[in-house]
Amino acid sequence: QLKVYGWLMCESRALESITLALVYLDIGDQIEHPQEESWQANDLQAFFADLGSRYLHWAQAQAAHRSRRDQALQALSFPQAAFRPGQRELAAAVYRSTSQGTTLLARAPTGIGKTIGTLFPALRAMPERGLDKLFFLTARTTGRQVALDALHSLPPAQAAGAAPALRVLELRARERACEHKDKACHGDDCPLARGFFDRLPQARAAAAEVGWLDQHSLRTVALAHGICPYYLGQEMARWVDVVVGDYNHYFDRSALLHALMVESSWRTSLLVDEAHNLYDRACSMYSADLTQAEALSLRLELPTPVRMALDDWLRQWPALADAASHPIPGDPDAAVDPPLPGAWRLLDGLPDTWLRSLQRLNSSLGEHLQRQPAGHAGPVLEFYFRCLALAQLTEVLDAHTLCELDQAAQTPADTGGLPAQALLAGLDPQDAAFGMRLTLRNVVPAPFVAPRLRAADSAVLFSATLHPLAYHVDLLGLPADSGELDVPTPFHPDQLQVLVHPLSTRRHHRERSLQPLVEAIAQQYRERPGNYLAFFSSFQYLEQAADRLALRHPGLPQWRQSRSMDDAARAAFLGRFLPEGRGIGFAVLGGAFAEGVDLPGSRLVGAFIATLGLPPVTPVQAQFKLRLDALFGEGHGYADLLPGLQKVVQAAGRVLRSPEDRGWLWLMDDRYRRAEVRALLPGWWQTATPARAPSG
Repeated sequence: QLKVYGWLMCESRALESITLALVYLDIGDQIEHPQEESWQANDLQAFFADLGSRYLHWAQAQAAHRSRRDQALQALSFPQAAFRPGQRELAAAVYRSTSQGTTLLARAPTGIGKTIGTLFPALRAMPERGLDKLFFLTARTTGRQVALDALHSLPPAQAAGAAPALRVLELRARERACEHKDKACHGDDCPLARGFFDRLPQARAAAAEVGWLDQHSLRTVALAHGICPYYLGQEMARWVDVVVGDYNHYFDRSALLHALMVESSWRTSLLVDEAHNLYDRACSMYSADLTQAEALSLRLELPTPVRMALDDWLRQWPALADAASHPIPGDPDAAVDPPLPGAWRLLDGLPDTWLRSLQRLNSSLGEHLQRQPAGHAGPVLEFYFRCLALAQLTEVLDAHTLCELDQAAQTPADTGGLPAQALLAGLDPQDAAFGMRLTLRNVVPAPFVAPRLRAADSAVLFSATLHPLAYHVDLLGLPADSGELDVPTPFHPDQLQVLVHPLSTRRHHRERSLQPLVEAIAQQYRERPGNYLAFFSSFQYLEQAADRLALRHPGLPQWRQSRSMDDAARAAFLGRFLPEGRGIGFAVLGGAFAEGVDLPGSRLVGAFIATLGLPPVTPVQAQFKLRLDALFGEGHGYADLLPGLQKVVQAAGRVLRSPEDRGWLWLMDDRYRRAEVRALLPGWWQTATPARAPSG
């Protein structure tokens, strides 16, 4: 950059030579460190000409690719022999929305091929609309793979040996893509970061030639050039046509795709898969928390100036407790589970002294990490990012966010084998009882999501469970004039036998419910053997039911979802659902196996859902509901009934996956008989009570 400036100076002032100085400033001691070099004007001109030539060559290659891409997409053909029922209607609506630059909310039942039914028309509309990029955003890893499979079936026509007409990139989280998890992302520590920008041009050109950049292909190219796959993926987001990634890659506070789109003025279309998940995910993106305990666990690792700033911040926490001295509002007689803790409080705001102290701590931590980037890339850096995230959210604190303080005692984590007393060394005795947690919990992400949706040229949000429209308009900030599409189900009511077993799965009735519940499962299995999924509200309830079934019916095959299953364990769980197989898979409603799972035909013949999907009644949930009631009025069910039944419908959607499938669905809760609950279930379901409901 300095040499370019030097050539411009020589050219504008007719200089034959010039002395260039690059000055580094040590922010710690404020001392300048200049590096000077003398250059001839003709050498700088040659340098600039070479730089411009390389840039022009790349720009011309990108323009040629864009022309080749648009021609290929205009001739793109649908990969299936024929549209499935409802799929053509979905594709037509997506094409209109994308080509006209509008927002569409599409509710389409499972089994009609929503992924290919949205990708195909969006790609066809790209040349017509002059779109630069298409972002396909998913909530789960399984959704990314389904999208990649669909894109793989849609290769645009191209001449033999020609460069790919469509470039596709799969983005992954850094922790999953990292090749050296024990090293910092710095040239002094990681070999794939050392000399990254020297090798990037060749790697970028090779990746552009490959075109298809799923995680395997991207890693192969990156390692062949000795650079980091994750950061090569970040770079290639600029040069591909379709990006398949997580919601976070676009909607998060520091989202890469949104930042690049704004910076480069891209005209971009969004496809948001399984959009019923976006609300929960967006709430988590715009929430943050900090504890005194995690600060204490790092205290002795910090140099004295930073530790002083940390101690000052810790001493400000009693001001939070003073601000939260009054009990939380609400019905004191409301039944909560667990009982309302006296240590949990809601804050109206944060004291200025606490906020100023946090700002000073962030400044001190930032300067410290800049001086020693390679050696402190672990817990200290993670704590710094968490502090920054919370500070950013305090600047936009409003009615859309709950500000909570939990004063329940926590034990600081030991560091280096030192007990908590040692971590407190040097602090005043009255400051020694540290156990508070501050949480900024987002309730309505609309103020944050709406600008991201407006920034895109068009957006299509699709799922099997997007009812009612007002729920998503209010909570996600969708434009009031958003289009709505409700694709009729391709299934006939006779294909799915929906049975309501009128027992209570409420927490205080669960022990009593176990016997009739497992007998109903066993009876259904005896009468219609096959593979079933059984969904429960929690792992505890799941284990109780699975244990009771094993005790009463030891010959009935079963397998269970467990907490924190990795990819291999999830694959093994699904691998048990063989064609013509037999057994019961126990899973948690809303978990990894309740959506995005495709088990057609005899791989799955039925499901049991032993819950209404409602969240537990906790102090947090009670305040969640009160805040939504205050914002949108009462009786809407935004806090509990609507999200709960969305999970139910998603789980039930695992049963029928193709037009030929038939199956059984057991809704095991007496509340499914209520009119307000039935109104939120798919209209084509015809519920009945089993003729011989087992009593145990």
